[in-house]
Amino acid sequence: MNNTIDIWKERGFVSQTSDETAVRRAFDAGPVTCYIGFDPTAPSFHVGNLVQIMALTHLQRNGHRPVALVGAGTAMIGDPSGKTELRRMLTPDHIDQHITRLKSQLSRYLDFDTGALLVNNGDWLRELNYIEFLREVGVHFSVNRMLAAEAYKIRMETGLTFLEFNYQVLQAYDFLMLYRNYGCTLQMGGDDQWGNILAGVDLIRRIDRGAAEAVTTPLITTADGKKMGKTAAGAIWLDAEKMSPYDYYQFWINTDDRDVERFLALFTFLPMDEVRRLGRLRNADIREAKRTLAHEATKITHGEAEALKAEQAARSVFEGQGDMENVPTTRLNRTRLEQGLNVIDLFAECGMGQSKSDVRRLIQQGGASVNGVAVTGIETTVTLRNADENGVMVLRAGKKRYHRVIIET
Repeated sequence: MNNTIDIWKERGFVSQTSDETAVRRAFDAGPVTCYIGFDPTAPSFHVGNLVQIMALTHLQRNGHRPVALVGAGTAMIGDPSGKTELRRMLTPDHIDQHITRLKSQLSRYLDFDTGALLVNNGDWLRELNYIEFLREVGVHFSVNRMLAAEAYKIRMETGLTFLEFNYQVLQAYDFLMLYRNYGCTLQMGGDDQWGNILAGVDLIRRIDRGAAEAVTTPLITTADGKKMGKTAAGAIWLDAEKMSPYDYYQFWINTDDRDVERFLALFTFLPMDEVRRLGRLRNADIREAKRTLAHEATKITHGEAEALKAEQAARSVFEGQGDMENVPTTRLNRTRLEQGLNVIDLFAECGMGQSKSDVRRLIQQGGASVNGVAVTGIETTVTLRNADENGVMVLRAGKKRYHRVIIET
């Protein structure tokens, strides 16, 4: 069995470690319990969460125990890391509803029947006695050291609330509770969590005289310097209700040539020899690597059947092969087209932009068409005349986003 730290490093998951020798020794000694915290402030994960999710999955596949900690308690405060303003407050009911949906998505990656755990920090944080907590835990935190943390530096410029200032203390306490209750000795997270994770390592040492370690993943950016998973159309969601498997597939197949090998290593389970083979492909041959990335990533998140449907739909649109049954589709009543629909309203209704303003810009930049005919103005009205003889219209946004409209009586 390869050491998990070597697997993580080879595939690009490791940025910083508190003590790599200690981490390696722990993995060699026997099953390690490792946790990553996830923020349940939305009902779906997005591609930006995938690095951490995939890291936990490799951990479990290598015989160790992953813990996905959902922060029902800390979500009521909001992580200030990387934020310039206070996060929107959520009710406990909303947070709990999100957690139910997030577990369903995680189950595509982690096997909760054979060792993986989903733990909710609301179980201990919501019941804390504030005075006792300050006496037991708060005494171990230096305000000067906390203010030196990058997450707090950013917020200090716009106004850091006392509520947010508690976040690092609570996250460190999470690590302590998982150490006590589950024998968890390793926390993993993004680079922006480095200070918070080390605070937990230090708290375990100070209070329980225990040994724990930290590993962080790098911030994943694309070859053009943009944050991974952020597009003009919005976040790339893992929930099929928020983003269709077809659109998810399209996101991956449109990967920049320079990112393909790196993303195959991070976001698929292909052996590294195959990843490197695909990464060596150039020019027209790199399409094979992109199709493999798109298929594998979609299969993991949505299942083999949906991946095949998405692939077939892509071929029907871009290569003229097969039918368009699996292309995202909206059905419109015939009477609406008889009266005529403004093109901006139509594109927005079909999800071809994050907002009507996005659609307006798309049209003004010449990036929209209906059945192959370019839309030349934002005042354009779409009617039955724009459909083909079968009552179908194909909308295009940019070069690679398509949507089918079927007109019904």
